Amino acid sequence: MPSPRSLHARPSRRLALALLSPLAVVAALVARSPTVHAAPATATASVPATIPLTVKNDSRRTEPVYLYNLGTELSTGRQGWADAAGVFHPWPAGGSVPVPAPDAAIPGPAAGQSLTIRMPKFSGRVYFSYGQKLVFKVATGGLVQPAVQNPSDPNRNILFNWSEYTLNDSGLWINSTQVDMFSVPYAVGVKRPDGSVAGTGRLRAGGYRGFFDALRGQPGGWAGLIQTRGDGTVLRALAPGHGIEAGALPRDVMAGYIDRVWAKYAGETLTVTPFADRPSLTYYGRVSGDTMNFTDGSGTVVTSFRKPDSDSVFGCYKLLDAPNDQVRGPISRTLCAGYNRSTLLANPHQPDTSAAGFYQDSVTNHYSRKIHAQMADGKAYGFAFDDVGAHESLVHDGNPQQAYLTLDPLD
Repeated sequence: MPSPRSLHARPSRRLALALLSPLAVVAALVARSPTVHAAPATATASVPATIPLTVKNDSRRTEPVYLYNLGTELSTGRQGWADAAGVFHPWPAGGSVPVPAPDAAIPGPAAGQSLTIRMPKFSGRVYFSYGQKLVFKVATGGLVQPAVQNPSDPNRNILFNWSEYTLNDSGLWINSTQVDMFSVPYAVGVKRPDGSVAGTGRLRAGGYRGFFDALRGQPGGWAGLIQTRGDGTVLRALAPGHGIEAGALPRDVMAGYIDRVWAKYAGETLTVTPFADRPSLTYYGRVSGDTMNFTDGSGTVVTSFRKPDSDSVFGCYKLLDAPNDQVRGPISRTLCAGYNRSTLLANPHQPDTSAAGFYQDSVTNHYSRKIHAQMADGKAYGFAFDDVGAHESLVHDGNPQQAYLTLDPLD
């Protein structure tokens, strides 16, 4: 079924507004988020105004933990934050110069303990940080969020991460995400009406250290994505698009693969069937010069893409922009998945949804590849459209009884 664009708004990746600035404005909480699939318009369950979220601290870390529940109130469209009781508080008006936001921190559970707060009907993020509170500011465009690819970001040396969710009348969607960075591990879950719990986001045993070790060993500059602080603590690995922005990854890191794709489809046809439930709806791509044109069954050109660069591929934006429509967006998300997973040369019929064929080329999104390899269930949001073929780390229920977020050890 069509996507509602994501928890928040969806990634054109990334409303470009944000991520070249020192901090990201959440008018695009939004912008860099993975896709959350829409529920049917007719909800069969009555979802209450808030549901419990139990945060369990299995991290084995001794620092205090701070929680933040930030997002957009679905009934009004206002941006704000929710307190521990799930009560919504709108952000005050900001100015052209960002000003400090109200302190929205909720003291989190100590190591080995749990804390239950309430989640309102939001499209937003649950941040958690270790040892220090995060710095948020308010600008004219909305909330200013961490953008740690910028060395001057005040959150640069804080150990933190976030989960993303939408709770509405049709249920809860909650995910773990690595679209922006891979950092302190956590798992998410939802309790169903029958008492069972569906979960995702958990790493394999040793997966946290295993990921960083694997990234350090990857030739081609990929180790440059890893950020540490002065005391030697590994803080995170930037997603490759942010790495390019920060000068930590070569700008042409995907160029060899993109060039080969361009050459192949100058002489062959790339067939894209973007909707699994509409197998007869097919588009046909051919390269002509600097442009890949897609036609429908009648031969009419329906959309065209210029040859993308590496950043466009990693971000699924710019030259691979994916508007929330029924033609260009679905074709773009298919191309984005094919580039990141390096399946476009091996299979001229896309999307290729079999994980066995992913990341087999030497030029690929090694960041996403190594994340998936360390996940207990193989699922992750290694890039914005990792949900193509249902390989994303997302759980959903139409009548959620409770949500869970477990802070896992850094092993």
